[in-house]
Amino acid sequence: MMSTVLVVDDDWAQQQILHIILKKLGLNVVVASDGIEALSLAERHCPKLVILDIILPRMNGYEVCRKLKCSPKNHQPAILMYSNKSEECDFYWGCKQGADAYVSKGCRPQELIDTVKYLLQNEG
Repeated sequence: MMSTVLVVDDDWAQQQILHIILKKLGLNVVVASDGIEALSLAERHCPKLVILDIILPRMNGYEVCRKLKCSPKNHQPAILMYSNKSEECDFYWGCKQGADAYVSKGCRPQELIDTVKYLLQNEG
């Protein structure tokens, strides 16, 4: 059974890059371009992992994270904050909202891949 990952980013190029990386890992990828869409897709697809940008239209990543972490236990995905915001306070705030990990968009792809694998391993 292939794990589903929901990618939430309003940047089309970022969506494509993540899509390619995650497909190579053998994952099923669903993409949302804003926070509201992310919540409805999460409900429909029950992803194991959500890769979440912070600056999003209609609802920011912190709010999406908080709402996903409030859903029933069996539908709570692991959440990886993936953002250009890389200050210590952003990291702290992401974790306060319930994020399981935080990776800066400036990181090496391998760092992202390792984090994704780690989070999926610890799920379920």
